[in-house]
Amino acid sequence: MHPDPCPCGSGHLLDACCGPLLAAESQAVTAEELMRSRYTAHVYGNAEHLWRTWDGRTRPAEVHLDDTRWLGLEVREVVDGSPQDATGIVDFVARYEGGQLAERSEFTRRGGRWFYTKEI
Repeated sequence: MHPDPCPCGSGHLLDACCGPLLAAESQAVTAEELMRSRYTAHVYGNAEHLWRTWDGRTRPAEVHLDDTRWLGLEVREVVDGSPQDATGIVDFVARYEGGQLAERSEFTRRGGRWFYTKEI
């Protein structure tokens, strides 16, 4: 059991939040859940999760991570992205040492699984 809070800011412990997604033990149910797990993957340097959850139509051949120190995530808006939707949008700000990244991301659900598609 991992007693640490999940970096995604959900307020849940890692093992009850993004941990099972990063370990490929479960799939994200919503676009927001996938986006939060992708942020957590950046925090932990898990390029495999990022590659696996990136839509194959827009994914690069390899995912490269740098040594950015991530400090927090704020989800500003979620549009659609429920288990019944085919697409979703998540607008967020990810803070890191020395700055922040603001992004509005598009997600697509195919075959019952959510994938990050692109920044819009």
